[in-house]
Amino acid sequence: MATVALNPPEAEKLSKLQSATKGLNQISEKEKAGFTNLVARYLSGEAQFVDWSKIQTPTDKVVVPYNSLASISDDITQTKNLLDKLVVLKLNGGLGTTMGCTGPKSVIEVRNGLTFLDLIVIQIESLNTKYGCNVPLLLMNSFNTHDDTLKIVEKYSKSNVEIHTFNQSQYPRLVVEDFLPLPCKGQTGKDGWYPPGHGDVFSALMNSGKLDALLAKGKEYVFVANSDNLGAVVDLNILNHLIQNKNEYCMEVTPKTLADVKGGTLISYEGRVQLLEIAQVADEHVSEFKSIEKFKIFNTNNLWVNLKAIKRLVEADALKMEIIPNPKEVDGVKVLQLETAAGAAIRFFDHAIGINVPRSRFLPVKATSDLLLVQSDLYTLTDGFVIRNKDRSNPSNPTIELGPEFKKVSNFLSHFKAIPSIIELDSLKVSGDAWFGAGIKLKGNVTIAAKSGVKLEIPDGVVLENKVINDPKDI
Repeated sequence: MATVALNPPEAEKLSKLQSATKGLNQISEKEKAGFTNLVARYLSGEAQFVDWSKIQTPTDKVVVPYNSLASISDDITQTKNLLDKLVVLKLNGGLGTTMGCTGPKSVIEVRNGLTFLDLIVIQIESLNTKYGCNVPLLLMNSFNTHDDTLKIVEKYSKSNVEIHTFNQSQYPRLVVEDFLPLPCKGQTGKDGWYPPGHGDVFSALMNSGKLDALLAKGKEYVFVANSDNLGAVVDLNILNHLIQNKNEYCMEVTPKTLADVKGGTLISYEGRVQLLEIAQVADEHVSEFKSIEKFKIFNTNNLWVNLKAIKRLVEADALKMEIIPNPKEVDGVKVLQLETAAGAAIRFFDHAIGINVPRSRFLPVKATSDLLLVQSDLYTLTDGFVIRNKDRSNPSNPTIELGPEFKKVSNFLSHFKAIPSIIELDSLKVSGDAWFGAGIKLKGNVTIAAKSGVKLEIPDGVVLENKVINDPKDI
């Protein structure tokens, strides 16, 4: 473990924590070391803020425009050789709790009865079959999703995709009051622990033995993405560009809209490319950070990383990503989770770049309002790829706000006999107990607000254009 300079009270805190952590036999020695290292860095008060005056806008060499990438030829052998260097890794540690689901979020049905995971496997399978290559799929689980995922992936045993799973680290939550691990206080169940963010992907890949196994098979790059981002598909032009230019790390960024103002952005800082997150911005600069004029792009969390570079940096303990303190409460006890983000690692890699990709590569499903978009006629499904309908003239998606009655997936689905046509929709706001029939078309700006205690039914086949509906007579 790297030594970190601490003042006497903090050093004493760390010493007590290290003693307590030694007794936690549920986790490995590597996890214990990783955890205490993270806490030591946190206690040292490492500078989290950036010097605002040193921020520079990245040039096109640093954030490469997607349309400037060379297109690879249709030569099947050349494409196979490219793809044989690639591994796809999906971050699969999240539960679908925000959408009222139990188990891994990746098993929520997205379209035509297929889950996120089904679509991912179909996409990779179509590449492997078409080009005769072997692109494996890695799933990084957390202790929350591990058991369920192992059962789920059994159904793909006959697919043309090698699937590997590994777990990210499991760290104990910290009790704020005395800075001791929560499991030492008798909280030995799952609530005593947490997965420390996707910044852990690099060391977890190494600690699991998967990294060395992949390198031994001649793999060179890993494409890392959130399992709930339907736009995060393999892109041969990006892979080819990175190999040709020896870029060890690439972050896909896309133009910011007003919906993305809190997203991290890429900056040039002291001669290197760096991710700037809102947490690192002093209060007086937050409004400037959110400006889509000054900071025009944001991080999609689609990352391409060289495997040898990961090994070199993890072995040197060089990946010191900014720490994100995440306060929580467990049974009335205030606790702290210290986390890191994979995007923040960009500044440690050589020849790191961003690529400014089309918005179509960022299609996350974080809530049922997103589910409505991807299940509608706004998208079609081809070979596992969710593709935007060309009939929509507006380049932006409609904004959709659904009330709490629609928050859980099961409730959302029960309120729609069929998903309405939204190809000509600009915005939809739904509140209260509204129910949708089949064959409905929504156009322009539509607001549906059912009065308290009233069940408002939108009948089959109606067309609602620029309407505010409060009760049945408004239809």
